[in-house]
Amino acid sequence: MSRKKKILIVEDEGIVAIDIQNIIRNLGYDCIELAFTGEEALNKTQDWGPDVILMDIGLKGDIDGIEAARRIKNRSNTPIIFLTGFADGNTLARANKINPVGYIIKPINNKDLDDTISKVLN
Repeated sequence: MSRKKKILIVEDEGIVAIDIQNIIRNLGYDCIELAFTGEEALNKTQDWGPDVILMDIGLKGDIDGIEAARRIKNRSNTPIIFLTGFADGNTLARANKINPVGYIIKPINNKDLDDTISKVLN
């Protein structure tokens, strides 16, 4: 089964990004792009127009995942699912202001990922 929805994975750790990409492919999705920085996420969202974005909260660089998500939300209605390994109260408060459609805790559980993406795309 091929699910033609476009999914953008924004994750600064290459091995983790590829693992997530492989999980999503195994779930039947085939239109998957990777971005490794907040800046790259902004550009790929504008150029590629994903149906959903999986955004790591703790991106390295000038723009973290929350700021990248805020800027994306100012330009489009693309649903954002935050990925996080851990988050303190202040970080979660910042993230909640973006109104993400969900959170997925790392390490990623295949069923949780599938359920969350399916809920957003269907």
